[in-house]
Amino acid sequence: MIQHYPIILIAAAVLLAGLLFFEKKESTKGLLSVKPLLSVLFIVAALTQVHMNMTYFYLVSAGLVLCLIGDVCLIFFFNKKVFTTGLGAFLAGHVMYTIAFFTCGTTGAVMWATTVACLVLSTGVFFWLKPSLGTMLGPVIAYIVIISAMAIGASALKSNPGLDMTGKALVYAGALLFYVSDIFVARHRFVKKEFMNRVIGLPMYYTAQFMIAFSTGLI
Repeated sequence: MIQHYPIILIAAAVLLAGLLFFEKKESTKGLLSVKPLLSVLFIVAALTQVHMNMTYFYLVSAGLVLCLIGDVCLIFFFNKKVFTTGLGAFLAGHVMYTIAFFTCGTTGAVMWATTVACLVLSTGVFFWLKPSLGTMLGPVIAYIVIISAMAIGASALKSNPGLDMTGKALVYAGALLFYVSDIFVARHRFVKKEFMNRVIGLPMYYTAQFMIAFSTGLI
């Protein structure tokens, strides 16, 4: 319900500030105290909508839950096995989002422009990361492919003239923010570990997830 939005977003802002604080301190216990709760909130945001398209809602909700699992795994960022598990959870979550977006999408100029942009940018990101990937080459390629597909799916949804304008804008902006936030995750893991990756990437990521979650009441 719309009256719940301010409560959810204020709570999310407080938890995000705490998350960044504990990221700066590199406190695993601190991260465990705030990050799961913050990620649960984007699931709550989806559940509190009035849902018109139940297939879309179920697919997006599955994606949100998988991303929650990924968020918890990434607390243990430099444990390779746990990181890979988190990557797999996010990969599966992106698959759910991609299916949801394409089921509501159609072709159009926005979709084709986004497809070209994703192909160019994703190719550049891959060659930027490649020297540092080692045994993670395969999983990272798979991740780049599916997150690009998710962004293209969001652009297909945006191209559908029969859908609510606000809902389409939330999905498209959310998918693009998600895409960019993952570049900062990759930079932190494979290129240069520094707090700035978190300062930029985490607000983008959570904004994206809440946008996608709130879209379940509009699509």
